Amino acid sequence: MSHAAPHPGHRPGTPGYRRLNVAMLMAGVAAFGMLYSTQPLLPRIGAAFDVSPAAAALTVSGATGALAVAVVVATSVAARLGRARVMRATMLAAVAVQLLSTTMPTFGGLLALRVLLGLLLAGVVGVAMGHVGAEVHPDGLGRAMGLYVAGNSLGGVGGRLVTAAVADLGSWRVADAALGVCALAATVAFVLLLPPSVHGEDETGPRPHPGVRAWLRPQVLALVAVPFLLMGGFVAVYNYLTYRLVEPPFELSSAVVGLVFLAYLAGTVSSALAGAAADRFGRPRTMALSLAVMAAGLALTLPDHLAPVVGGLVLLTAGFFAAHAVASGWLPLVAGPLGGRASGAYVTSYYAGSSVLGAVVGLAWSDGGWPAVAAAVGATVLATAGCVAVVVRAERVR
Repeated sequence: MSHAAPHPGHRPGTPGYRRLNVAMLMAGVAAFGMLYSTQPLLPRIGAAFDVSPAAAALTVSGATGALAVAVVVATSVAARLGRARVMRATMLAAVAVQLLSTTMPTFGGLLALRVLLGLLLAGVVGVAMGHVGAEVHPDGLGRAMGLYVAGNSLGGVGGRLVTAAVADLGSWRVADAALGVCALAATVAFVLLLPPSVHGEDETGPRPHPGVRAWLRPQVLALVAVPFLLMGGFVAVYNYLTYRLVEPPFELSSAVVGLVFLAYLAGTVSSALAGAAADRFGRPRTMALSLAVMAAGLALTLPDHLAPVVGGLVLLTAGFFAAHAVASGWLPLVAGPLGGRASGAYVTSYYAGSSVLGAVVGLAWSDGGWPAVAAAVGATVLATAGCVAVVVRAERVR
């Protein structure tokens, strides 16, 4: 009678588990800080290079688009060369490119380096989930993935706040370079703290390619669809709420509207809590609660009064990052032979949702204003709940 070998991953409470968690938190802070660092600087970049707002926005969308395209390649390279090695190398290279981009004398040069930045960050963002899933024991996987997602949200809001604050003291170049220095500090911590792979030599080398049937399992397809739906709806809320708040009856200044990104801090807390809750109470229950919080927050944004709108945005953000953390930690458990490739597909789906639904929901805004946007985003939350039901049913059958 054969016995399965014990899982070699880091267990909660061990030094390796703590080091890995802090290292991946730093990775999220650095990567997402750099990815979105130019967003608050778009007006200044546009004025400095005399380009339109749409052109200036390419410094953000060019980086995120390049990341989404490069994820599949990044996961394949990491499978052959080693995840830890690829993440360390690409993160250090990304910091160098980010700092170099602040010296570009032409807009074309800046844009080219922002695209290169996105390509390099695919070696971190596209590989990180698979690395955590492979290195952590299932008993602590939810908490570890929650902390990584917390780093993502912290980096996203931190990058925006650092560049926005420093920009008032100097040019956009000084502001973006200051963010680069912060990213460098986080990257050094990541490189030094990331422990060696628990799989040793098994982390590298050619891997057998999973068959089509591994991809066509309902639970895999449903979990890969979740980030597309969640991120698409979430980005749409932030995109079109900005337009709503500068129009009557709110008529807020652009500077005040920019403070809405502080709501991301709710996601920093909720993602860490949701990861721990998933380990303790189960992923289906935690996911259901997260989606309910999202729906409640969305409903609160409907009245034309600022207090409930802000409160609703905080709730929606908390629910989104909690659901994202749970789904991120769930996928490695159901992916089976897909391994890091499934995590790469998750990341691609995440950014595809941002691009596709973030734009498509604009049609709802043009035709029906905020109530139509809320209805469209509510439909994505409901569809996500359906995907969760598919995963639960398929796993029970298995």
